[in-house]
Parts: sequence; structure tokens; C-alpha cells
Amino acid sequence: MKFTRLLHPIVLRGADRALVAADTIKPDHPMLQRIRRSSRRLLSPDVWKVRILFWSGAVLVGLLATLFAWGTEWANHLFSREVVARSAWLPLLITPLGLLLIVWLTRRFVPEARGSGIPQAIAALSLTDHNNRSRLLSFRIALGKIGLCWLGMLSGASIGREGPTVHIGAAIMFSLGRFARFPHHYMDRGLILAGGAAGIAAAFNTPLAGILFAIEEMGRSFEERTSGTLLTAVFLAGITAVALQGNYTYFGTSAALLAPGEMLIPILVCGVVGGILGGGFSQLLLWSTRRLAGLGRRHPYALALTCGLLIAGIGILAGGTTYGTGYAQAQAIITESGESGTGFALLKMLATWVSYLSGIPGGIFAPSLAAGAGVGAGLADWLPAFPAAAIIILGMTAYFTGVVQTPITAFVIIMEMTDNTDLLLPLMATAFIAYAVSRVLCPQPLYRALAEQFLATARPAKDKSL
Repeated sequence: MKFTRLLHPIVLRGADRALVAADTIKPDHPMLQRIRRSSRRLLSPDVWKVRILFWSGAVLVGLLATLFAWGTEWANHLFSREVVARSAWLPLLITPLGLLLIVWLTRRFVPEARGSGIPQAIAALSLTDHNNRSRLLSFRIALGKIGLCWLGMLSGASIGREGPTVHIGAAIMFSLGRFARFPHHYMDRGLILAGGAAGIAAAFNTPLAGILFAIEEMGRSFEERTSGTLLTAVFLAGITAVALQGNYTYFGTSAALLAPGEMLIPILVCGVVGGILGGGFSQLLLWSTRRLAGLGRRHPYALALTCGLLIAGIGILAGGTTYGTGYAQAQAIITESGESGTGFALLKMLATWVSYLSGIPGGIFAPSLAAGAGVGAGLADWLPAFPAAAIIILGMTAYFTGVVQTPITAFVIIMEMTDNTDLLLPLMATAFIAYAVSRVLCPQPLYRALAEQFLATARPAKDKSL
């Protein structure tokens, strides 16, 4: 603080002398005034406090995202090795009891941690009151989300960590904002956007997709005063995760490509089919969560037990491939190093739907990507005249776009996750076709529709008319 106060007049006098000495600009010239304002902003303690807050928060998000990723892999492997490998029927006991415990812990300690986490972050952006936002975003919720998602994967639920990482990132950044006293009307929103985008970047090792997700889904626009620090936060979170986990690609490296003359049919088929399946899944999820909302409030534990039995039954039918995130299955499908089974995609969709209905914390990002890879594998069988690897990636893009309805984020995130830029134009076209088809079946985007449920509970009665 003292240093900047001493430095201000030095910088200003230096600029004045340099310009006035040139005998071309008068001391009150607008250019000189702009330089003075810029130097004041550059050396302002408040500005540096904002930057340090964003940067330190981004590093913390990257660290927690890495810890979360490592724990997720451990939980998935432990369930496969110690439960499924011992007996294919053991999940009929472990999964229902595990979901029952998770629902009790969630309702008792962190009720706002349930579900994906992206709807909570979107709902917090829509709220205008700082205290109302605090009901959805806090350190307690962030830490609870990590532990409960681990328990969910240890129980075999078909959930992912990427959506929860968005919630964790937004909660961490928002909570850190309490240590800096700034006007909440713009700082809160910037912190939430930066935290959510940093969470995506760290979870997938896809910094560009993190930025686009912040624009396309969470914010729809950047805040002018926080856009630069938001971008820096995203890259810092990504760099932190890469430094700890290595510069990996989420689904390995794919060299799949399509010749210009063979793009049309795969784009149309994948876009339409993926859009129908993805939009249908979203509409089913929204319809069922609304219809079963009362049942979940009256009999949450009976619902959790029932969903646990269904998840275990689906897993037995699928030969154990529908448990957990689906990361290994998707990677095997994309790299063509394993068999997916013709029914894998539909069974994975079903397991993910039931897992979400149970009311436990957990995302649908990774399971949707796995189901999308299965959709692509099925479409590749329909289109034997075209490269199978390319069809698989296009099918995954189309289904994922149909579910989340963020076409730009979808094709960029899959391009980054497969380290494949040769399919950029087909990916882009497929994503926008799938988006258009999905909107016919599910007019309201999934995450925004789910966010309305949290908005209804986060606002006090006197604010619900806002």
C-alpha cells in the first residue's frame, strides 16, 4: 500500500516530463490524462486485490479439481475391483445402501449439494442478493460435494465429476470474495463465472472450453470489468491441474478424419440421431424430476433404495459397464480398443437418469459423453462405408450437444479432449444440427430448467416475485 502511494507520483511525473519535454503535448492533453488514469489503475491497491483474489482462487480450484479427479479414479477402480470383480450380484446390496447413506448425509448437512452443480451455479448468477447466493455457494457445500460424489462412485452410481467441479469452483471463488470488500453487484457475478469456467478447464484439461462454457451456458456474456481476470483465472486453474496431473488428453489422441466428399451423410445422420436421443434424454429428465419432486420430499430414502436397486440391475445387464463415470468405456470406444456392446448407450442413459433421480450429488457430463460414444459406435455400424472413429466422435458430439444444448462448448470440448482438429468443421456442423433438433424436443435447456428449482428455494418468500 505504502509502496504504491510512493510510486504513483513518480510514474505520473515521469509521464508528464516525457510528454511535455517532447513539446508536442500540453500538460492537460487528453492523452496525458488517459495515461494518468491508466497508471492509477495499474497501481491501485483495490485492482491488485481483485487480481490476487481471482488468481489465488483459480490455483485453489485447480488443486481441488485435481484432488477430486484423483479421488474419482480411485473410487471407480475400487468399486470395479472390490465389488463387481468379486461378484456381479454384490452391487444389489452395496449400491442401494450406499445411495441411502448419501441421501441422508446430503439432506442432513448439505441439501444444496444434490444433483449436478451446474444448475446451482446458474441459479446463483440469476440471484441479485449476496445472502441468497450464499445459500447455493459456500466452502461447506464445495467440500461436501467432493466427499459425497466420491461416495456415489464408491456405490456404483452413474455420475460424473465435471458438473460438480463447476459447482465447486464457483463456490470456492464466491466464498473467497468475502475476504475482499468490494461491491457485490458486479464482483459476485465475476467470481461465480470465473470459478465455474476454471472448474471446467481444470476438470477436462480444456481451457478454451472452460471460457466458452462460461459465456455460452453460465453467463451468456462477459462482465466488462472482470473479463480479463476471468480469462486469467481459467488458465491458472488449467495450468495448476496440468502441472499436477500432466498434460493429458481426456479421451486420448484420435487421428480420425473425413474427406470433404464424405462429410454430408455422417453429419446429417449423427446430428439428427444424436439430437433426438440427447433432447429426449433431457426432456425425460426434466419431466421425471418434476413429477417425482413430491415423492422425493415425502419418501426420499425409499426413492434412494429403489434407484440403487435399479442402478445395480442395469449394471448387471450391462456386464458392469454402466457403473461410475463411463470414462474407461468411452476411451475404449473412441480409440477402438474395446467393444461397447450394442445396448451400452441406452443402458448408460438409463443408469444416468436413475442416478440423477435418486437425489445424490453427481454430474451428467461424463456419463453423457460415454453414452454419446456408445451412440457413435452404433451409428458407425449403420454407416460402414465411413471411418468408424470419425463417426464415433461425431455421434458423441451430437448426443452431448443434444443433452446440454451448448453447441459451441460441445464441439470445442470434444475437439480438445480427443486432440483432433481435423474434424473441426464436421464437429461444428454436427453440433449445430443436433442443437436444432434437440430444441424441438426440449425447448428449455436442461441446466437452466433445473436451475429454476434451486431459484425457488434460494430466494426468501419476499424475493420470489423478482
